[in-house]
Formats: sequence, C-alpha cells, structure tokens
Amino acid sequence: MTELVYPHERTLGKITLVLGLLVWLALIVGTVGIALVALALGFVLYLFLQSTLIAHIRGNGVELSAQQFPDLHAHFVACCERLQIAKPPEAYVMNGNGGLNAFATRFLGTQYVVLLSDVVDAMAQHEDGVRFYLGHELGHLRMKHLTGHLLRWPVLWLPLLGAAYSRARESTCDRHGLACSSSPQGAARALAALAAGADRWKTLDIPAYLHQARLSSGFWMSFHELTGAYPWLTKRVARVIDTNARMPSRNGFAFALAALVPYAGRLGGGFGLLILVYIIGALAAIAIPAYQDYTIRARTSLALTESQPVRDALGNFYQTNRRVPPTLAVVTQPERLPGGSSLKLDPDRMVLTVSTGQGDLVFIPKAMPDGRINWACVQGEGMKPTHLPPSCRAPNP
Repeated sequence: MTELVYPHERTLGKITLVLGLLVWLALIVGTVGIALVALALGFVLYLFLQSTLIAHIRGNGVELSAQQFPDLHAHFVACCERLQIAKPPEAYVMNGNGGLNAFATRFLGTQYVVLLSDVVDAMAQHEDGVRFYLGHELGHLRMKHLTGHLLRWPVLWLPLLGAAYSRARESTCDRHGLACSSSPQGAARALAALAAGADRWKTLDIPAYLHQARLSSGFWMSFHELTGAYPWLTKRVARVIDTNARMPSRNGFAFALAALVPYAGRLGGGFGLLILVYIIGALAAIAIPAYQDYTIRARTSLALTESQPVRDALGNFYQTNRRVPPTLAVVTQPERLPGGSSLKLDPDRMVLTVSTGQGDLVFIPKAMPDGRINWACVQGEGMKPTHLPPSCRAPNP
C-alpha cells in the first residue's frame, strides 16, 4: 500500500530520523549521561499528562461497538480492513463543543482514535465524511507517526525541515482518508467541512474552491505554509481529488525568510514557540553545566598527568637521601607546568600543591614498607568535587 504514502514523507522521515538520533547521541555524550536523566523525568511527566487525557477519553467519551453507535462502528471496522490494520485501536466519540476535528493518540501500547461529535453530526448525511476522518487518524497510527516522534524530536524545530515533515505526514494521512472513502469527491467534501463549516460544506463549489489554490503562490501565503504544520486546505482538497495534482510553486523569497524561523510545532503561534524556547532552555540548563564540568575535569586531569614526573622526582630523592628536598629546584623540576598550572612544595611534609586555576590539587606522600612513595590525591582550596580527575575521586591507596 505504498500509494498511501505521500512521496516526500519517506525522504523527510529518513532525514529527520538520522539527524534526531545523532542529536540524541550528542546530548547523551555531551552531558555525560545527564540527558538520560532528563529523558526519564520527561517520561514520568508524559505518563501523568497522557494518562490524564486517556482517563478523560475513557471516562467521558462513548466507545464505538456493535451495540454502541453501530453505524459508526461499521464504518470504523470497514476502514481498518481497508487499511489492513489487523488489531483495530479503541475508537470513541466525544463532545466536540463546536470543533470539527478528530485525533489519534496512544498510551502504553494501546492506540486510540477519537471522533468529535461535531464531525459526526456534520457528516450525518455523508458516509464518506466519517470514513475520511477515521481513515486520516488511522493513518497516523498505521504510519507510526506517534511512536517515531520522540526519536526525531530534537530536530523537528529546525526551520523548513520540521514543518515540511509535518505537512508530508498530513498529506499521507489524507491519502489514508481517501482510501477509506468511496470516491475522491466524497473525500473532498469531508475536507471541505473544515473550510465551510458543518452546514455550508454541502453546497460548496469544489472546482471553484480548488481554483483558490492559485493564491498560495504569493509571498505571505508561501511563507506561512512553509512555517506551518498543515498544507493549505485548498491544496489538501486538490490532492484528494487527484493525488498527482500539480500545486502552484511557492515564492522563492518566502523560503529565505522561512529558513530563519524555527518550527514551533502544532501547539501553534507564540505559545508553541514559548514552549519550544522553554524546552531548549531546560536542556541547555542541564547540558551547559555538565559540559563546563567536563572541560574543567579535562584541565585538572592534564595537571595530574603533567605533575607525575615531579612526584616521581620527589619520591626518588626521598628514597635516596631519606629526607625531603627543600625546593623543587633541588630535584631539577619546574615551578610551572606546560599546561599553565603552578607547583608549590611543602619542605616539611613533601606535600605537593598543584594550582590549576580552577582550584588546587593536593598530593600527599606516604612511605611504603618497601621504601616506595605513594601519593594520595585530594581536593584542595577552590577545587569542587565534580572537577576532580576520576582517579582523585576514587579511593586513594
């Protein structure tokens, strides 16, 4: 059933999946695994929010069955068979409060399709109408649009790309709705209800409405479509009438402007953008401190490595002379390391302090029974525990 997939969706799906996985990998590595903690917290939040929606659907909606709204249930079963969906999701009707819409969702492996009552009432005299909306939402589930969203999420905000992928998915689902309808004209009438309303769709002149698509080639219409989640309805209707219909080209200057606008997702408008900024800010609040800790640890680890010859020279001097050298110069060692850290020797205890600029590493000697000197690395003044090299945080011998 490849004809049900809008051609651009496959390409955009692969691009967003590969980029999304790369970004997730970079986040996990760059935050030293902290991103996994954020993901776990995000999943817990998702469980609470999504469980609220599912509980609302199951507690307040009307589940379709052979006994409950058998006419709608028959359309639903026929559409699942047409789309070769072996295990149909749960289907419900809910009060739409004036909204012409339907949606699909899932929770812990169970899938749901919800028809709002206003769609059902508006399509009461138009069987293809109900079937189109059912098919469209089943298309989201059949194409696994909901399950693949998390993997792609980090890159869906990208200008042009995220919105293009969303529009391609909607075009694919319109094809699923068309497959469940008895004719392209019937599917077009169903979509027309989103434009003309619950009553006027019946008398809408479809050819005249299709002619409006020519207006979409203007700068502003091109720009707002390029940054939007859905194609213009005029184009969607044209594509269900003829899946190979050629659409008016978009304004080239609109691409240049749209390339500067992050995709805010289906939350829409300024609110959606605020949510996007909040999410990016939350990730940055986690990633930036983790990255700073990582870079500082790299510097302190360098100081640990560069000071090793100094500790070896001090230990050899003590083994040979059985006394502490008064200065580093006596053991021909510098007071500053190549990486910029400075050294200070305590001539009484042979304690070596390495000042890194991010705090002090303190090396305390301990004489072993065989005469060797072991060095314990401890946290000094100004050094945070998270900035210590891994060997200094491990138990010292």
